[in-house]
Amino acid sequence: MDYNSFFTRDYKSLLEPAPRRRLRWTGLHTLLLASAMTALGTVLVFVSSDAEATRPLPAANAERRPQRITVPLEFPALQSETAPAAATLSSAPVSEAADALPEAASSPWHRVTVRRGDSLARIFRRQGLSPADLHRIMKLGPLTRALRRLQPGQAFRFRLDEQGRLQAMEYVISRLESLIVTRKDSGFTARHVQHPLEARLAYAGGEIDRSLFEAGKSAGLSDALIMELVGIFGWDIDFAMDIRQGDRFSLLYEEQYLQGEKLRNGPIVAAEFTTRGHTYRAVRYTDARGHSDYYTPDGHSMRKAFLRTPVDFRRISSRFGRRHHPVLNRMKMHKGVDYAARRGTPIKAAGDGRIVFRGRKGGYGRVIIIQHGGRYSTLYAHMSAFRKGLRVGSRVRQGQIIGYVGSSGRATGPHLHYEFRVNGVHRNPLTVKLPDAAPIRRAYLDDFRQKTAGLLSQLDLYNRTRLALRQP
Repeated sequence: MDYNSFFTRDYKSLLEPAPRRRLRWTGLHTLLLASAMTALGTVLVFVSSDAEATRPLPAANAERRPQRITVPLEFPALQSETAPAAATLSSAPVSEAADALPEAASSPWHRVTVRRGDSLARIFRRQGLSPADLHRIMKLGPLTRALRRLQPGQAFRFRLDEQGRLQAMEYVISRLESLIVTRKDSGFTARHVQHPLEARLAYAGGEIDRSLFEAGKSAGLSDALIMELVGIFGWDIDFAMDIRQGDRFSLLYEEQYLQGEKLRNGPIVAAEFTTRGHTYRAVRYTDARGHSDYYTPDGHSMRKAFLRTPVDFRRISSRFGRRHHPVLNRMKMHKGVDYAARRGTPIKAAGDGRIVFRGRKGGYGRVIIIQHGGRYSTLYAHMSAFRKGLRVGSRVRQGQIIGYVGSSGRATGPHLHYEFRVNGVHRNPLTVKLPDAAPIRRAYLDDFRQKTAGLLSQLDLYNRTRLALRQP
């Protein structure tokens, strides 16, 4: 073996790529390419002509427009007695639009469902409708503002004439309301239509064995109705402390129907609650101003000027009176009530008033003090945070959220320390007699008695019937 040739060999040349051979373009190549292109063009022309021949020709007066789902619709005023009723849409307002359009029975309605990201302009473009008509509709005024806030799943219905011009449009906002747009000689008009609900009275009653919630469920009540019942009697009954086995309740409430189908539960119109041998009764009344509230049978408000408990709590961790302070480790007068609750639980203003202090106050931590008129004031301590926008001098309403449960200051855990003062003197929030809210105005008293007497009589009749059925 020649080692000298091994070491002197040019290895760099082995790493370089081999030179590429260039192909020469000849006349033969050109001839073959031209023949292939001619054959391909002949095939495409044949396929195209065959498809065109099998395609149905459009009507002479029809415009090319995207495919639509159409539903024939006839209106009761235009149907003959012998003609079968056509398929009708689920919402009534379209028939109202037809009252102004005599030719409605001969024109189909096109239903369009709003897609995600749709706007009315995009829907008009898909349906081949005039942008000028869209501009005129959007300029009709406040009624058409709803057209700027479309939600996926909502529906439009369009009716066009023979030339494809828009004659009527219905925007189905919900099952209860629609916006109707119709063409007039001078342009378009719009009107908002509310579908009326039929109210039917329903009765429920029960006796508490373990809890009000379980008894309410057994009586067929929804969670919302149970909470509404608690809200009605919450000023007189402490549902966390006062409820006992054997307590009874009964109520009349509305069930609201749309075209014979139950849509939802309405408000409680009359109710009764018996606890510890005392019976409380309430009836709903709406005055001439449209204000609705609950009153006793003699016209006094069920509401009090103050909430008994301004927070949704788990338990009372410390009551009013002398106690051993868990932080200071000595006996000390406890001038309020401590409600143990989760951190961040909303704290409500116990009554209407004005904030006179908002900030930190020693062992109280974060504190808000509210002045209610000249005699009453309330204090809320150990908050984790204040509600934004509230400051000293802000007016608050009863039930308005003012802050959130925490453990600021001297506290061993999250809770609300709540104080109630009358003329500057601390009173026990659990037992102090709370002032009543304003009763029914004298001008409405006769109307109140006339409208509520029948409801209370029905409630009495249902209670007697239920008790009679329970007897052996």
